[in-house]
Formats: sequence, structure tokens, C-alpha cells
Amino acid sequence: MKHTISLGALLFALWVLLSGHLEPLLLGFGVLSVIFSLYIARRMDVVDHESHPIHLTFKLLKFWLVLGKKIFQANIDVTLRILGFKAVEPQLIKLKMDQTTDLGKAMYANSITLTPGSASIHMEEGELYVHTISRQGAQDLFDGDIADIIPHDKTSSDTGANQ
Repeated sequence: MKHTISLGALLFALWVLLSGHLEPLLLGFGVLSVIFSLYIARRMDVVDHESHPIHLTFKLLKFWLVLGKKIFQANIDVTLRILGFKAVEPQLIKLKMDQTTDLGKAMYANSITLTPGSASIHMEEGELYVHTISRQGAQDLFDGDIADIIPHDKTSSDTGANQ
């Protein structure tokens, strides 16, 4: 029950922060939204099995910063290719995924897709098919350019993070 309460408090604080509205009617809608979200989470049985993964907070912040930097760099690279300063050399590659959890695999595939010039196409049994706009982009992925930034949790595979 304590995780439900802390999740509710976190959701409401996030709702207030993102909405920026402090009018009673809108706060009431926020409370109703949080209660409904908690009801769904409890019905899905995803609350109270483990604590909030606070130990991943700093790793995730670092992940977002590094991913943001890679997205910025990829934007410049794609722009140069579109303008003709660099060659467009489409590649379809198959990567081995070292991530062991569903969350880690999803973060890896989505991080690749978020980076301009590359897109995750298909995932099966530890392998990920990716389309890239250049040979250099494909080589960077083979070298672990994105895989290295996925947060790892060495304490438990049940926390939703990679090992």
C-alpha cells in the first residue's frame, strides 16, 4: 500500500508540475486522473511488488544527457547528408543485443530509433535489425555507441533494468 501512496504522490506532483494550473477545478481533475491511474495500475498488479527504482535515477539522468547529445550529433550528420556534404549509404544491419530485460531491450531499440538516421525495424531472440543512413552509423552501432549508454542494474534483474 505504501508504494501506491508514494506513486500517487509522485504522479500528482508530476501532474501539477507539467500542467502549471493551481485552480481548484483543475486540481480536482488531476486528483481524479491520479486515482484512476492508480486504480488501473493496481488492477494490472504492477504496484507493490518492488520499490521505486531510485537507485537508477542518476544513471537515467546520465542516459538522457548522453542520448540527447547523440541525437544532436546525429541531427547534424543527417543534415550534412541531406545537403550533399556527406554521402547517403543506406545499411540494413543485424545487432546482437546484450540487454537481458524487456525494459533494457526496449530502451536500446527506442534509443536507436530516436537517433536521426537510424531506425530499429525488428527484434527477435537477442537480435535487433536496424536501418541506418550511413556506413559510419552502422559501424558506430556495431561498436556499441548506443548499447553503452543503457543503464545497467547489477543488483537484480527484477527491477526492470539491465544486467
